[in-house]
Amino acid sequence: MTQDLFDPFAPVPETPAKSGNTPEFSVSDLSNALKRTVEDAFSFVRVRGEISGFKQAGSGHMYLALKDDKAVLDGVCWRGQAGKLGLVPEDGMEVIVTGRLTTFPGRSKYQIVIESMEVAGEGALLKLLEERKKKLAAEGLFDPDRKKPIPFLPDVIGIITSPTGAVIRDIMHRLRDRFPRRVLLWPVLVQGQGAAEQVAEAVRGFNDLLPYGQIPRPDVLIVARGGGSLEDLWSFNEEIVARAVADSDIPVISAVGHETDTTLIDFVSDLRAPTPTGAAEKAVPVRIDLIGQVEENGLRLAQAVRRLGVEKKTALESLARGLGDPKRMLEERSQMLDNWADRLPRAAVNVTQQARARLNEISARLVSPREQLSEKRGRLENAALRLDGAMKSAMQMQKSRLDRAAAGLRPSDAKRDIVRAGKQTNDLAGRMQAAVKNITQREAEGLARYERLLESYSYRNVLKRGFAVVRDGDGNLVGKSADIISGQGYDLEMGDGVTRVTAGEGIATAAPASDGGGQGAENPSRISATPKPEKPIKPKPVKKKKPNPQDDDRQGSLL
Repeated sequence: MTQDLFDPFAPVPETPAKSGNTPEFSVSDLSNALKRTVEDAFSFVRVRGEISGFKQAGSGHMYLALKDDKAVLDGVCWRGQAGKLGLVPEDGMEVIVTGRLTTFPGRSKYQIVIESMEVAGEGALLKLLEERKKKLAAEGLFDPDRKKPIPFLPDVIGIITSPTGAVIRDIMHRLRDRFPRRVLLWPVLVQGQGAAEQVAEAVRGFNDLLPYGQIPRPDVLIVARGGGSLEDLWSFNEEIVARAVADSDIPVISAVGHETDTTLIDFVSDLRAPTPTGAAEKAVPVRIDLIGQVEENGLRLAQAVRRLGVEKKTALESLARGLGDPKRMLEERSQMLDNWADRLPRAAVNVTQQARARLNEISARLVSPREQLSEKRGRLENAALRLDGAMKSAMQMQKSRLDRAAAGLRPSDAKRDIVRAGKQTNDLAGRMQAAVKNITQREAEGLARYERLLESYSYRNVLKRGFAVVRDGDGNLVGKSADIISGQGYDLEMGDGVTRVTAGEGIATAAPASDGGGQGAENPSRISATPKPEKPIKPKPVKKKKPNPQDDDRQGSLL
């Protein structure tokens, strides 16, 4: 009879003697008996050792070996429990694991099923912390360029800490004393298993809030915890917390432990505070100090404005002393204006007199249209005489040629030559008449232009505006009053005709040009006027040069 495998410690009953007296077991029975024995005897154990050969399978299970200087123990941590360990195993790490022993019949091995794991000793923790610090520093998570500025006066402050304890009370008390602000608390565990995951989730949760949502997004975050041992603060040394703080878009102030305590979160945060109370002091300014600063700035601004006003007033007074008196300057300009107003009429009279003298001088040099027309007519008559003489000479020459030709030609040839000569004579006569017509028309147009130009320059247009031209008995112009001789007669030409006047002294009588009545005796004047029949003024005769037919080359040869 075989041993009862369900009670390995039961006495072995006596069995009939067989050959060799050795009981027989199957491999499975023996392996199962060993498995039950080990699990019952070591259902809960704590083992300390160094991790070796750590690996994590694709299924999420962890496999490793715990060793010391004399033995090796295989270990496994199933996927469901691996996420709750609170740390990531590494080769060479000295840890203390808690679990149960079991066997693996398929390999004839025994192993420990790990349920929890913690670092063994402070030295090992410091070594692990230093290795993580180097790793994160190599990735650039500690670079100063990554750190964000803390807002001067945040509207909303997010606090990640335990809802119970003195930390949150100290922070709220210091905020109330310095500058009360709206505070959002995200309660988390700050020690033990799962604390690191809760802190990282709180940082990410605050960053996921909308700036203007029902729960406003904080302007700054404070991650705080009181003092403790290295093991107590280890949650803030976890890599998951450090990466969550480094990825935060909201500035983070770390306040973990006392001033001498240092965790990884202090290196990746945007600002480190020595204590939670110090974090509150760095988050907001002192309201009383701000009020005092504003009042001081206001006083300084008022003093600066008054000082600037005084300086500008002094500068204005200095400039005013360099300027003249406006009233005196206005009086001087008024006096100059009056002076110019007095000089203006005299200047106008002088300009008019000068213009009149120039006009008289120009009109004296002009030739009258009648004389120009007479000269043109004489030239036309002379040209006509020359053309007539040339025509007669040509006809006579042509007749002589015909007579000479007729004397030596037959009657038929003479007749043909006579007809040809007649045609040539008629052709020349037509050309001559056309030439005379063109010349006459061209001279007439030129004469008309001269007449219009002369009329535009004529002084009679000026006389129609009330001016007059004074001439002596010889027809010479009198341009100055000093040239008038008392008792001598003068011709006074005006727009409607010429009036004979006599110069006198003192008060003289003048008769109007129309009826010669006696009303002129009442008008004071230096000359007396008597009507004179209107006649054209004869300018000085111009000697005409007798045209010389030889000098006129406008008539071309008719032959």
